[in-house]
Amino acid sequence: MRASFSANAADYKIDTQGAHAFIQFKVSHLGYSFVMGRFNEFSGDFSYDKDNLAAGKINVTINTKSVDSNHAERDKHLRGSDFLNTSKHPQASFVSTSIEDKGNGKLVVNGDFTFNGVTKPLAIDAVMVGEGKDPWGGYRAGFTGTTRFKMKDYGVKMDLGPASAYVDLELVVEGIKQ
Repeated sequence: MRASFSANAADYKIDTQGAHAFIQFKVSHLGYSFVMGRFNEFSGDFSYDKDNLAAGKINVTINTKSVDSNHAERDKHLRGSDFLNTSKHPQASFVSTSIEDKGNGKLVVNGDFTFNGVTKPLAIDAVMVGEGKDPWGGYRAGFTGTTRFKMKDYGVKMDLGPASAYVDLELVVEGIKQ
């Protein structure tokens, strides 16, 4: 609800059009190596007030069909019912519920993560990268974040063993002030 924000809070649109935002993943492959990739299509927005970080809000929607591990056959498998189940759940989402200021630009963003049709709480360790005017007359703010979740917690069927049970997400978010 926008009315609860402080007077200095500003709304930002995540800059996916300019490719200044990324959602990347890493999963251990049997404990021997890693499968890495990204989601090419997502959108979102956030509200941010440097003087009242707890008043911030974040919403992100991911097109799970846009998974890209740089291997077409693997991506086809990832979209299937063993993993992302994109025919039934073409989107994943994150909606923040609270933001904790840890000092020195460090934050914990708590929220509800919906993945494979399952919604559970998820915490993202985030860092403020910077904010300021851009060369085109706009104003931008940027953050990075990392989190980890267990695939089984979200109903993922495929079990490649304990070394491959978790997904690590790395987020780069740059928003343009609206």
